[in-house]
Amino acid sequence: VLKAFVYFSPWKGEQQMYKLDIGWPKIPEYFTGQTFCVAVDSLHGLVYVGQRGDNVPKVLVFSEEGYFLYSWNNTVEMPHGIFVLNTATDSSVWITDVGTGKYGHTVKQYSPSGKLMQILGTPGNAGSSLIPLQFDQPAEIFVEESGEIYVVDGDGGMNNRLLKLSNDYKEIWLTGTNGTGIGQFKIPHSVTVDPFGRVWVADRDNKRIQVFDKVTGEWLGSWSSCFSEDGPYSVRFTANYKYLIVAQLNINRLAILAAPPVGSIGDCFMVSTVQLADETKPHLVDVDMKSGAVYVAEIGAQQVQKYIPL
Repeated sequence: VLKAFVYFSPWKGEQQMYKLDIGWPKIPEYFTGQTFCVAVDSLHGLVYVGQRGDNVPKVLVFSEEGYFLYSWNNTVEMPHGIFVLNTATDSSVWITDVGTGKYGHTVKQYSPSGKLMQILGTPGNAGSSLIPLQFDQPAEIFVEESGEIYVVDGDGGMNNRLLKLSNDYKEIWLTGTNGTGIGQFKIPHSVTVDPFGRVWVADRDNKRIQVFDKVTGEWLGSWSSCFSEDGPYSVRFTANYKYLIVAQLNINRLAILAAPPVGSIGDCFMVSTVQLADETKPHLVDVDMKSGAVYVAEIGAQQVQKYIPL
């Protein structure tokens, strides 16, 4: 009894914000590999999951109710990050591929059914930090409705940078080198953009989140006080942009942080946490911007779990 009391005491008074949807997915056996990433298409009620493994489909598609719909496997080697873009006329699925084979070191755009539409980077070639469109284990991508693209590159390769591209894939700005200083990265692992013109990056191995101006690439601030126990693996906003959801893989936890409104980044404030089971290893998350549900891709548990706001 004492042990339980000691464990829970730090979180006394903390509001619980999410509960696990135990009915999602309907048939978990469709997860046959290691689930690294998840992306929600809230417009069409679809959930895309990227998984790795030999002879497993690399992308699985579920309905938001949890029914398995279909999968695809072509030209995806080792998915790391995944993102769904909806425009007025079109939907597409973007995947960062960190494989070392003939498809790897690329950022790829697919149709919802898995047809390859666009490749950024040189497939199979790890890049150098000198050439913008030459990736080395690109970790994640965020695409705005305007078609402007933000890429964090990479997941342990030579490159440690944040790159912004125009909708015709030209470099707008590029920032970051390997290091611990302001604007430097050690494994920039996840990226998202808020409605106030700020780009948020999970600077994983520096155990901090760094924030940049989306127009200029200028450094705006960073948060490290919330991540003394474990670095941030993901950055995603809740549907109302009031909070940031951050996965902390090594301590099997989701941290819910207060997102500052326009202006100063200020200090990091942890509002709530969701403690996952041991060895779950939450890697990347995504949020349904309609329902507010949070989907968590867990490498250890080899599953995606859905948490619904209370």
